[in-house]
Amino acid sequence: MGHERKYEGVRPGSGSSIEIDFRYNERRCKERLPLEPTPANLKRAALHRAAVLAAIRDGSFDYATTFPKSKNAQRFSLRPQGDNGYTVAPYLDSWIKAKALELKSSTLRGYEKVINRYWIPTIGKDRLADLRRPRIKEVCAGLDVTNKTLANAQSVLRAALDDAVENELLDANPLANWTYAKAGAVQEDDDIDPFTAAEQRAILSGLAGHAKNLVQTALWTGMRTSELVALEWRDVDFVAGLIRVRRIRTQHSKSPEPPKTKAGRRDIKMLPPARGALQAQYELTGHQEVVFFNPAYGEPWTGDQAIRKTMWQPALERAKVRYRYPYQTRHTYASMMLSAGEHPMWVAQQMGHADWGVIRRVYGRFMPEAAPDAGDRACRMFWVNGQQMVNIGENAAS
Repeated sequence: MGHERKYEGVRPGSGSSIEIDFRYNERRCKERLPLEPTPANLKRAALHRAAVLAAIRDGSFDYATTFPKSKNAQRFSLRPQGDNGYTVAPYLDSWIKAKALELKSSTLRGYEKVINRYWIPTIGKDRLADLRRPRIKEVCAGLDVTNKTLANAQSVLRAALDDAVENELLDANPLANWTYAKAGAVQEDDDIDPFTAAEQRAILSGLAGHAKNLVQTALWTGMRTSELVALEWRDVDFVAGLIRVRRIRTQHSKSPEPPKTKAGRRDIKMLPPARGALQAQYELTGHQEVVFFNPAYGEPWTGDQAIRKTMWQPALERAKVRYRYPYQTRHTYASMMLSAGEHPMWVAQQMGHADWGVIRRVYGRFMPEAAPDAGDRACRMFWVNGQQMVNIGENAAS
């Protein structure tokens, strides 16, 4: 610990915490963050302290929101001030700054977009203590978005208001156990628009090297772009025929992060087209740590934006294929697997879904209808001459 970099107002508090200090309302305040005092976490704590100081300067700092377990929280908690009271905008601003320490950068960026796009412009000037369900319903009804987007936006606001209730800034959360949805709205079908076999051939025929290998791997693994750009050669097992998804990297993350869900951490079967693409890529970057490189700069991709603008869009234009965003390669993989009759549970596992409910709901139309002899195998196994022959779960061959 003797060689860690020194940051002003930041120091190890214990073996499992970091102490920061700052001045607020003419008082020196000390708070501990639940972080092991490693060099990386000390830097993280310094950034958090800088955000606190910035919030104090612009008047949006809320002690109870930022440090809800602190003894100072009650003393310094923001309360309605003046005739207008404590409004929603400064609360959401202080809340998102406080979340920076516990959320992944990609998740934090998504929360910020929701807050700044939907809630600050609409209810930002409302008094927080006066916020009620009819007001939120009125705002949601006026937004020209799908019910899925509405649900996502309300989810972020609900989390923020839960913390407001916990910090006694709000008596009750108007979004508790309730989500507004527009009646009769056209349900979003996740924009499933897979590439046909002819379109896939046209796209791949116009690509070579790094770009071709990346796209072919995407089409035959169903991996998200964030998973592909974070893929390392230690995750590729040619002997076992597996691709191990262990990290992601988004446009806004400074370094790879763990998958967002437990199901996202998975092993994908390396089908022959994916194996061929990865073996070709190994000839290009096998001596490097990361699998896929941006050929324009000779370094790993940093996110989907560069792929979309510099490689993907020109590739579709050359192939004269109608534009769809790169995520459609994932939908294409799912539709190919299901159309070929692969088991939905297996497809769900390959794609990183916790269960096959999403597969059934989103990709149901790609599942083939039952074959004419469907059920015959079960009858042969379990029902012979009108009698139950084998208990369910037993191996009929044993």
